[in-house]
Amino acid sequence: MRPSTPPTIRLVDYQQPAFWIEKVNLKFALHPTATKVTSEITFHANADRGDGPHDLRLDGRDLKLIHASIDGRDLADDEVLCDAEGLSVPADLVPQEGFTWRCTVEINPEGNTALEGLYMSNGMYCTQCEAQGFRKITYYLDRPDVMARFNVKIEGEAPVLLSNGNKINHGSWQDPWPKPAYLFALVAGELEVVEDQFTTRSGRDVVLQIFVRKGDEDKCDYAMDALKRSMRWDEEHYGREYDLDLFMIVAVDDFNMGAMENKGLNIFNSRLVLATPETATDANYKAIEAVIAHEYFHNWTGNRITCRDWFQLCLKEGLTVFRDQKFSGDMRSHSVQRIEDVLTLRARQFPEDAGPLSHPVRPEEYIEINNFYTATVYEKGAEVIGMLKRLVGDETYRAACDLYFERHDGQACTIEDWIRVFEDVSGQDLTQFKLWYQQNGTPVVSVDEDFSQGTYRLTLRQDADASGHRIDKAAQVIPVMTGFLDTDGSEPLPEQCLILDAAEKTFVFEGLTAKPVVSLLRGFSAPVILDHTMDSDQRMFLFKHDSDTFNKWEAGRGIALDLLCDMARGQLVKGANFADALRTIALDGALDPNFRALMLTLPSEDAIAVHMGHLGAVPDPEAIHRARHDLKKTIAKQLASDLPELFAAMRVRGPYSPDADAAGRRALRLAALGLLSLLDDCAAAQDLYWGADNMTEQFAALSILISAGKGADAIDAFYKQWKDEGLVLDKWFAIQAGTTPPEAALDVVRALGEHGDFNWKNPNRFRSLIGGFATAPASFHRADGRGYEFVADWLIKLDALNPQTTARMCGVFGTWKRYDKKRQTLISTQLRRIQKTPTLSKDTGEIIGKLLAG
Repeated sequence: MRPSTPPTIRLVDYQQPAFWIEKVNLKFALHPTATKVTSEITFHANADRGDGPHDLRLDGRDLKLIHASIDGRDLADDEVLCDAEGLSVPADLVPQEGFTWRCTVEINPEGNTALEGLYMSNGMYCTQCEAQGFRKITYYLDRPDVMARFNVKIEGEAPVLLSNGNKINHGSWQDPWPKPAYLFALVAGELEVVEDQFTTRSGRDVVLQIFVRKGDEDKCDYAMDALKRSMRWDEEHYGREYDLDLFMIVAVDDFNMGAMENKGLNIFNSRLVLATPETATDANYKAIEAVIAHEYFHNWTGNRITCRDWFQLCLKEGLTVFRDQKFSGDMRSHSVQRIEDVLTLRARQFPEDAGPLSHPVRPEEYIEINNFYTATVYEKGAEVIGMLKRLVGDETYRAACDLYFERHDGQACTIEDWIRVFEDVSGQDLTQFKLWYQQNGTPVVSVDEDFSQGTYRLTLRQDADASGHRIDKAAQVIPVMTGFLDTDGSEPLPEQCLILDAAEKTFVFEGLTAKPVVSLLRGFSAPVILDHTMDSDQRMFLFKHDSDTFNKWEAGRGIALDLLCDMARGQLVKGANFADALRTIALDGALDPNFRALMLTLPSEDAIAVHMGHLGAVPDPEAIHRARHDLKKTIAKQLASDLPELFAAMRVRGPYSPDADAAGRRALRLAALGLLSLLDDCAAAQDLYWGADNMTEQFAALSILISAGKGADAIDAFYKQWKDEGLVLDKWFAIQAGTTPPEAALDVVRALGEHGDFNWKNPNRFRSLIGGFATAPASFHRADGRGYEFVADWLIKLDALNPQTTARMCGVFGTWKRYDKKRQTLISTQLRRIQKTPTLSKDTGEIIGKLLAG
């Protein structure tokens, strides 16, 4: 029998708790199946709540209550009312001015397969408490606005016993800073430590420690270096200094998320800590750098200042993503970073905005909060911060951030608090700007141009959606960075930020001798869809002459998308002109090699499908796959005489380095190899695979060989070489699932699902195989629907153990209504099959319900 529909939580219903918490003492007696947790919690009345007397209501799930008392008085069984979501004590038993609550519970870490609360990962105890995992550890007010100081005592046989804050002695920890329960952390196990030190700008010495399993000590150097660079960057750019004597990172194999910013004790998915040149790619190194920074930056934007409620999640996540993006740009290349950030936004967030899972950056309601750790909250939330910074200017932005840290340190805040400091510092009314937090969907900016007698009129509109339909939404504030190019590529007017803050607005420019070629939305200055009709000559002109690197890339991408869409619809297209322009850029030694590599990378199959939808066409995944392959081959033929030389010239001599320059050279070298392999029957890729001395090149060559159907020997050799390295084995599963030719992919992943090393209970391994297959459009969307059935089977199986990972994986069905009626029917059949699962979790149930209703 299906459980009843869970309640909907709404922002408008927010109410402060009846009691606040001053202090928490926790004692853990660790045992794999019977850990005892004793909590002593000091409560005091909330003076702002005058509607008492109040029951004591505490959150709790999967807890066995052994004992409870208030102010030393033991509570009888009939005085504590327990249910599936917590417990209540009647008001007449609760001193309303304040009291001390004490209880002991028993929990089963080994049986906690959902990986929320306290659980086991290969013999190691670890926690994940965001968003509502602490209630699986003990009874508590598990909400972010309740902030308290924690003292923790851990008893157990493990040699390493860790928790938040400063270490008092073995197993004893004290956190001097008040924090919500979601930032609590505990780790215990047989771990090795890699240690370093950082001196803050005020002269304090901070001990830095990374804890890993034995044998992984030599894989922490880059993570430690990234941590120190992050700490220095936050001091220099935001004035934020670390505030404890100790900063710890723990690498965990079984983890639903990427990492978690628990105060002073960050817990990381091991794939975002461990790296050597032989086992990690350049992309892995870059991700480690970015996520280390992200979680460290949370120390102030998330920990010292946290969220009043979970509807304010973007307050910490959007701001911190923006900060880590700027850090990565400083460490590497701002132009390349911006392109990569936009690619991520368009691949993950734009489809979310356009589909049934669409929601505002600050949602107004939810059923399961874990389902709102979304691209909209993170990536679009970061774009909103970027627009705000652009509107007020760099100096005002920094001054407003300083005021935010000063005014709200130690508080649980809202988006209104964040916006108010910017209004106070800048003097601007940001009421209209706040609509970015309140309205869902991606605005479409359409363009009209007129030139007459030296006067150029540029009209911008924001009154339609991506399909061209009129929308009934309030006009948002959209900063449109704009450049103007003359016929020789010069710029007769300075770059300007045009503020579109009405449904329609016309901007007038006088004194021009000719109609300019306008370069709109430079740097992708707002997360919008630009509807600007340009012919191929205009796009090619911008591709060759635009001084803005983002718009230069964007023009080339637009040409490629038009060509690919025409090809996918069966039109005979010659891409020689485009290929020739690509050749000029690829060989331009003055350009960043990483940028040149991006230029040589065609839009993804999913991006082509989106573009076809904008053109009013129904995408055919298999036709798109063929079109992309054919255009790559056209480009390869055009660059045939240059590719061997480019491939050789970009070889990086000497020891491997993950720095931006070396990584950029490898990226261009491998982009050239991908094209060259279409001409030399993969000969160069075979040579590189068998001769590579680093994972970046070995893995890229393996991908090329598998995609071409020539990877059998390499696949076997790769497995034999790396079968004892779990993170590399994840790559082995993922590369086969994602790049095997579509006609063979389903058979391959079915067989891999039976492989002895496919531990489907591990989130990384599950995402590698099932997620890798589901994000390969031509394989997943095969016409017979068997790909949908395969993925649905696995989601039903996983949901019984790990609802959080399952619910997130359901997003692979999010764009189902873009396809033809037959595929829609096949997908909806599988969605309904999942929905009818008798024991379906509320996490997955909410997502499936939205997908079907959308």
